[in-house]
Amino acid sequence: MFYCKNGLYGLIYERKMDVCFFGGYDPGYPRNAVIRQGLKVNGVNVSECRVNPGGRFWARYPLLLSRWLSLAKRLTGLPSFIFVPEFCQKDVPLARIIALLSSRRLVFDPLASRFETKITDWKRKPEGSLAAWWNGVIDLWALKLSGLVLADTQAHKNYYCRRFGEDARRVEVLPVGFDDRIFSQTLIQSRPDSLRGNSPFTALFFGSFLPLHGVDVIIRAAQQVWQEDRTIRFEFIGRGQTYPLVRRLAADLGLENVRFENWVSQTSLAARIARDADICLGIFGRTEKAGRVVPHKIFQSMALRKPVISSRTPAVEEFFSHRKSIFLCEKAEPASLARAILELKNQEALREEIARKGFELAWEKFHPAALGGILKSLLEKHFSTGSSRQI
Repeated sequence: MFYCKNGLYGLIYERKMDVCFFGGYDPGYPRNAVIRQGLKVNGVNVSECRVNPGGRFWARYPLLLSRWLSLAKRLTGLPSFIFVPEFCQKDVPLARIIALLSSRRLVFDPLASRFETKITDWKRKPEGSLAAWWNGVIDLWALKLSGLVLADTQAHKNYYCRRFGEDARRVEVLPVGFDDRIFSQTLIQSRPDSLRGNSPFTALFFGSFLPLHGVDVIIRAAQQVWQEDRTIRFEFIGRGQTYPLVRRLAADLGLENVRFENWVSQTSLAARIARDADICLGIFGRTEKAGRVVPHKIFQSMALRKPVISSRTPAVEEFFSHRKSIFLCEKAEPASLARAILELKNQEALREEIARKGFELAWEKFHPAALGGILKSLLEKHFSTGSSRQI
């Protein structure tokens, strides 16, 4: 424990800051992988108390508690911060109990609301259903029990405060960024000029085909592009919720300029982007959530010096500027996306300028070291000696 004249909750930063990632999360998911790496390179000790994602929370709790006790035995001192990563709302109550009993500080990074994801975006249940109410309660508990909440955009922060009555002073914005160990600058020269001239102009989408991605909008844009320019190819890498509908739409339209591929590893994906993509595509969905997120794919593509086209949304415009670091089209409008693709294909200088500025911005602000430094400062700000905002 830490003791000081200001009481038990005062932090003394005489020893190295330490953070424990806690819950049923996927350690390979880009969001927490970037944060873990970012904290490490900023001199923070990072440990993990983890079980596999999925399953019932009541089955995870005994395992998580056992692993926490085991961690306590292995380490010379318990981590000062318990960090619950994305999508682990149900693990926050246990983390809160442990935090209270061991005088730790609790940080939660929801990344997305369960209610908004399952009910509003995926439409798994009606908004007035018991399931909708219960998912909202889970979100509310997770936010209220945390000492500090992270949001990936200001738009998402505003949503948490408006929808769940969260205190804006307890929510901080930390963009998702990209993992520079995978989306590395060393890949940028992997596409020889000899291949570039012989390859079709390629617009690449990669992702999990969520409703907010609006992949159907891309397919309809591909139809319009085909009518104007048959040298442009659309490639899709991934699988997910809307994939069957999208494949059927492409078949019904008889498109000859689209190709679908299953998931590849992150390292293979990065190599494919660097080698094959002339333009990378962001998100184009109609849902409200689409206006509140800036997904990993945008930062990852920019890190590999690729020009990105995405919908104009409040979230995207928090970080990027149209025709400077990104090219924006109107939300859920295939004709607008088609025009954007044709313009960038036909204006090489503009395409290269957007790629360059996006690349510079990504490597200045959104790599792990930069984001880890921001988070470390936020932890010091919110939980320093004398701070009124504790767990």
